[in-house]
Order: sequence, then C-alpha cells, then structure tokens
Amino acid sequence: MANVGIFVGSSSGVTLEAAEKLQELFEGSELINMEEDFDDLEQFNDFDVLLIGSSTWGQGDPQRDWVDPLYEMENDMPDLSGKKVAFFGAGDQDTHGEHFVSALFKLKKIFESCNALTSYGYTSVDGYDFEFSLAQEGDQFCGLAIDNINQEDLTEVRVEAWAKQIKEEMGL
Repeated sequence: MANVGIFVGSSSGVTLEAAEKLQELFEGSELINMEEDFDDLEQFNDFDVLLIGSSTWGQGDPQRDWVDPLYEMENDMPDLSGKKVAFFGAGDQDTHGEHFVSALFKLKKIFESCNALTSYGYTSVDGYDFEFSLAQEGDQFCGLAIDNINQEDLTEVRVEAWAKQIKEEMGL
C-alpha cells in the first residue's frame, strides 16, 4: 500500500476541509498542515504519494504557508523522482475569476522541476465560470478546483470523485 501524505496550506479553511475529507478517503494517510506541521522538505521523502493543497491568493499565488517551502524547493531542487503528486485547492471563480485556482499550476511547475510525477488528478473545467486560470490545460485543470464561495454544494461531491479518480490513476 502506498504511503500518502496530504500537504495543505489554507487561510480560510476551505482547502483544509477538503484535505481533511481526503484524509478520511485515503485510509492511513497523513495530513500535514503547512503552518503547524511542516518542518522541512525532507518530509516529502516519507511518502510515495503527495496530495498538495493550496488556496489561490493575489495574482494567482499559492497560500502564504507555501512561500518558504516553495522558495527552498526552487533553490535546493530536492529529488522527488518517483513521487506521484496531485494538486487541489480553493479559489473564487466569480470575484477572482482572472486567476482562478492558478496556484495549482504554480505548484505543479515547481514539483515537476524536482522530478515529481504530476500527471495525476486532472479535472474538467466544465461546470465552472471563470475568466482565466493558469491551471487550465486544454479543457482540464491540472488538479481539483474547489469554489466554496459560489459552488459550496458541489465541493464534497467533487472531493469524493477526485479521491476515487486518484486511487484509480495511481493504482492505490
């Protein structure tokens, strides 16, 4: 059985709630809150699968608790070869539709630069109404997009479907 680590940065709690639901759905997984539980990049080595969560802020940036770890990753380039990685996060497609969940793409690019396998967990853009997202690749997001401001009633269903998808794609 693969060892799953769920790393999450969340300011308003939406992405953290999704991470907690994912922890329930991935039996035996470990939840690492970037603010409270993250010590250093070596923690990534404890897991075969990394589910990376962040809300999107400002000009499409990852949540603030990711700033230092991502800076360190860009400079130290840890080798994450063989790690299966998928991304999830919250955004507001109405008020901040010009950068909707763009943090997912920024996270993906950094993890890819560290040789992680990041082709997992892509989801359709159907059902969303936003102006632009760096996370959009063709007709998909490079992860799970959550919008509790405008589509709260869809969050739980989306998280559950995404967990099932990840399990199938990663053979868990």
